[in-house]
Amino acid sequence: MTKIAFDIDVPVPAETVIGALTDFTERRPEIWPDLDPKVYRVDSISGPHAIVREGQRSPRLWAIEEYDWSTPGTVTWTVRESNFCTPGSFVSARVEPSDAGSRVHVSWSRTGVGFKGKMIVGLVRLTRGKPVATGLTKALTSLGAPRAQDGDA
Repeated sequence: MTKIAFDIDVPVPAETVIGALTDFTERRPEIWPDLDPKVYRVDSISGPHAIVREGQRSPRLWAIEEYDWSTPGTVTWTVRESNFCTPGSFVSARVEPSDAGSRVHVSWSRTGVGFKGKMIVGLVRLTRGKPVATGLTKALTSLGAPRAQDGDA
């Protein structure tokens, strides 16, 4: 199992970050642009838990993840089934307020399956999580950007 840990700083409040991580409405693919809306499906939400199918277009990846946000300030998503990593693989994000917004400590622990999965996990290991950190930072930073209003050009 490949384990990577890193911190990212984003200019949005901690509650906004937690809200984005646990937003399982039809807006989720807008919040997380790498998600393929055709793959996204919510199977269940019960209290601080959700079972969700998510994936991306390129490379074509999908996973059924069990989300848990029962620990204040932390969201963990654990693979139940996937075409690229083993069940039990997980990502955890611990979110804390900072002077500039939030600091997010990410623990990424995945085991790849198949050629594609092993290549992706290997890339994350070699880059010490850079593709994961870049995607999270981009999506979370955009939450603080002003949104265009209807009628704005």
